[in-house]
Amino acid sequence: MELVVQFQVLNQSCQCLAWKPRPIVAWGAESQHVVAGYSDGTIRVFSISRTEMELKMHPHAVALTAIAYSTDGEMILSGGKDGLVAVSSPRTGMTIRVLADHKGSPITVLQCTRKQYRDFGVEGGELWLATSSDRRVSVWASDWLKDKCELLDWLSFPAPAGPEGLGSLPPSLAAFCPWEPGTLVYVGFGVQKEVLFYSLRKKQVVEKISLPYFATSLSLSPAARFMAVGFGGEYRRV
Repeated sequence: MELVVQFQVLNQSCQCLAWKPRPIVAWGAESQHVVAGYSDGTIRVFSISRTEMELKMHPHAVALTAIAYSTDGEMILSGGKDGLVAVSSPRTGMTIRVLADHKGSPITVLQCTRKQYRDFGVEGGELWLATSSDRRVSVWASDWLKDKCELLDWLSFPAPAGPEGLGSLPPSLAAFCPWEPGTLVYVGFGVQKEVLFYSLRKKQVVEKISLPYFATSLSLSPAARFMAVGFGGEYRRV
């Protein structure tokens, strides 16, 4: 339980982080990389074993709010405060695609999961989702090596008018469900305080779990049917 390495970027705040997925063939410490998104719109890839920055990219004009690796670690997905999602290659340093579907609302979550095209009748080696603070979730099937990216589903969750005196609404958060293939889990400000399970196959909410307060954080266990939900004191009064 000690500090192993520290990277410092002057005059910038680190807004989001993600570990590079372990490759199918484990290469040990040499494969350990962290990607970080910063307030100036830059992305930096750090090598833990070499204790150095290996790459800097600038795909965004505004602060980053979410970042993730593709399941094979070959692409970096990043979302900004303006709602744009960029797909960049850490091998070449080039941004290969920019998606503006969530434009105007900050990206709160980016997540990738390993899926085959046959699961949903679309081409692609993986599924990924983007969530924005306006309670919208887009789900995509992609094959980046073939430059394919297809919208699979678009979700928009209703909510009443924001309460008076509340500085900001609870965040919109979504994640693929590890124990229910083809299902994603959503929490956010809405008519009820609840967790929603949405089936990508049935195109509908299939389960709801009531919460005592609006959630501010969400994590699903990869090993068992457990879900961790965090709450903020400000939202308990809503």
